[in-house]
Amino acid sequence: MWLIFLAVAAFLIYIFVIQPRRSGESGGGQPRETPLDILKKRYAKGDITKEEFESLKKDIEN
Repeated sequence: MWLIFLAVAAFLIYIFVIQPRRSGESGGGQPRETPLDILKKRYAKGDITKEEFESLKKDIEN
């Protein structure tokens, strides 16, 4: 009986922890942020000016 429990636990750990890492996803199956997403967040926080945002956005898109 314990063997079945351990096998199921190992399977669940594999599915929810190891497999997402292998496929390149972050934990929880959420897609990674794109460079543009990061840039938008930096602008929204006030880390960069509008001019810097526009310049960096052009660099990213090209």
